[in-house]
Amino acid sequence: MNLTKLIKKNFIYAIAGTALFLISCSENATNPTIAHRGAWKKQQLPENSIASLKHAINLGCYGSEFDVHLTKDNIMVVNHDKDFQGLDIETSTYKELLSKSLSNGEKIPTLKAYLEEGLKQHKTKLILEIKTAPSGKQRTLKLTKMAVDMVHELNGSEMVEYICFDYDAGKLVHQLDANAPVAYLKGDIAPNKAKLDGYTGIDYNINVFREHPEWVKEAHDEKMTVNVWTVNNAEDMKEMLKLEADFITTDAPEKLMGITQ
Repeated sequence: MNLTKLIKKNFIYAIAGTALFLISCSENATNPTIAHRGAWKKQQLPENSIASLKHAINLGCYGSEFDVHLTKDNIMVVNHDKDFQGLDIETSTYKELLSKSLSNGEKIPTLKAYLEEGLKQHKTKLILEIKTAPSGKQRTLKLTKMAVDMVHELNGSEMVEYICFDYDAGKLVHQLDANAPVAYLKGDIAPNKAKLDGYTGIDYNINVFREHPEWVKEAHDEKMTVNVWTVNNAEDMKEMLKLEADFITTDAPEKLMGITQ
């Protein structure tokens, strides 16, 4: 291949790459919707179920959030509360949890099964919340390492983003995977401090941003993402979009998508 053709070919590749980048940025800018515990409410699906994950994907949400706990016998499971159908997760074995069912007949999902389902597609991000263990820091950090290892094992790094209330858990995620998107949930740390500790985003309650609206700009100046939770009212959604939050976590993804599309 002569020099002229090589330059022309590389120029075409560069233009194509730029176009794909701009399309990606545009999609993220116009799709701030993160389905809280999956898209469950309108269809009356169980929260954190495989069914609610599938529905969030079918809706085309930017992300689907879910919560991860560790059982007594060290199985990672997806559920919001620390108990499942009356059984305390941390002090129960996975086999014991299987004695109960969700309202649609599903059993409590393991993290592996949940990720495997979510990784069948490449559009909706899997927003993995590391739940703070009732027994304390050591077990929370154990869960953190296990979760990151599982994501790596399934080659899911490009599709998984992490969130957590335990500040040290997020720091550990960054230590284990320097490229992993990880956002802090508690709302008591300014963006510039979180950035120094490896966080790539803040993910705070709507009332935190009403008290500290300046944190949105500060986060953006630090090249961090801004997510707000849990916003279900249309006027609140519009308020946070006007504030220039990048993402909104909601139990009503259909409503938010109706506003932004």
